[in-house]
Amino acid sequence: MQQITRAGEPMDVDGLLPAKGETAPAMTLTASDMQDVTLDTYAGKRKVLNIIPSVDTPTCAMSTRRFNELASTLADTVVLVVSADLPFAAKRFCGAEGLDNVKTLSTFRHREFQKQWGVALCNSPMEGLCARAVVVLDVDNRVLHSELVSELKNEPDYDAALAALNA
Repeated sequence: MQQITRAGEPMDVDGLLPAKGETAPAMTLTASDMQDVTLDTYAGKRKVLNIIPSVDTPTCAMSTRRFNELASTLADTVVLVVSADLPFAAKRFCGAEGLDNVKTLSTFRHREFQKQWGVALCNSPMEGLCARAVVVLDVDNRVLHSELVSELKNEPDYDAALAALNA
């Protein structure tokens, strides 16, 4: 069990985030059109998984906006914003914000993702949501960078994620 904080209070996170050099675990998530997708859906592309608790929180909204901005400059790269939000809510948020360079994916039908990817918040009022994390994959789904953000209210290290893609 890993641990992060939220406003300095400890929170447990079940599972282990994929580490640099590992092959990413399989995943099935639900896209904004309610279709299930896997890593194979994005074959031939590098992937940035911006894993968040909910787009309805200020830090999650900020990281989604920031990755949307960064994504427009990245060749052969897709940014996947993963949360427990319903696909309708994530689609509404991106539409209202004019964000079209990210793809939103939901764990609502596939909660196994949270533990398999080491982001399952547990033993707290936020159980069922994802911890904040970023995982960068190459075209073969090998992990180039991974970060479990130690304080839930903090943004991820965007520079480190970009550096992994530019290495």
